[in-house]
Amino acid sequence: MRFALNHIAAPNLSLPDFFAAARDLGVTEVEIRNDLPDVLSQWRPEQVKAEAEKAGVTIVSINALYPFNTWAGNLPARAEEMADYAAACGAKALVMCPLNDGTPVAFDSLVGALTAMKTILDTRGLTGLVEPLGFPISSLRTKAEAIRAIQAAGGEGTFRLLHDTFHHHLAGETEFFPDWTGLVHISGVTDPAVSVADMLDAHRVLVDGGDRLENLPQIRALLDAGYDGAFSFEPFAPEVHGAADPKGAVKASMAFVSAQL
Repeated sequence: MRFALNHIAAPNLSLPDFFAAARDLGVTEVEIRNDLPDVLSQWRPEQVKAEAEKAGVTIVSINALYPFNTWAGNLPARAEEMADYAAACGAKALVMCPLNDGTPVAFDSLVGALTAMKTILDTRGLTGLVEPLGFPISSLRTKAEAIRAIQAAGGEGTFRLLHDTFHHHLAGETEFFPDWTGLVHISGVTDPAVSVADMLDAHRVLVDGGDRLENLPQIRALLDAGYDGAFSFEPFAPEVHGAADPKGAVKASMAFVSAQL
């Protein structure tokens, strides 16, 4: 298997230090973000591209356009701006997350958003990574529904799924779609007290022996079914972000996962 690293795994590292840490770990694929830390507001895209080339890493995605499935207000302009940035910094894909506040979004609206995004992405040579969110309040919880919408939008050549082990578990989804999957996010939950329905991003740690999300079975299932892409660490827990040695913590998780597989 091949690991990647999302900047959220070590958000206190500067962009150059994050790229260098990835290389030190033997990782050559990275994801940058527009939130924690907000690389897009702090770095010009040509600077990001230069730093990535200097470190010898590939930017597999910018994470994330939200909420991509409500195509109104300033979203179209934000989508174009983020896509321009992705193309200019050398990123391969743009992660797209659905509305997650309890408001339903009609299937036709989802298809309409994908249709509009297809033009934006295709003209810039980018892939759209659609990431269903498994939270009970999410407007797009399953990969099966995402695939149905992508097909309805004629977007098979533009969009791929982002399989997130946390969201897969929360949604109760059992089917895997390796041929549709462009990237996998991995993180674990070890808190024994929190119910699945109450799990939040703040519970997401690096994968270890206490994981409750069945990361290892999910990874095995994807690999056995032919998925050959990267598995990117995406933990949100404050204790991970505040780790004294973030690179060492990721290294330990990499070693654990590799040994179990």
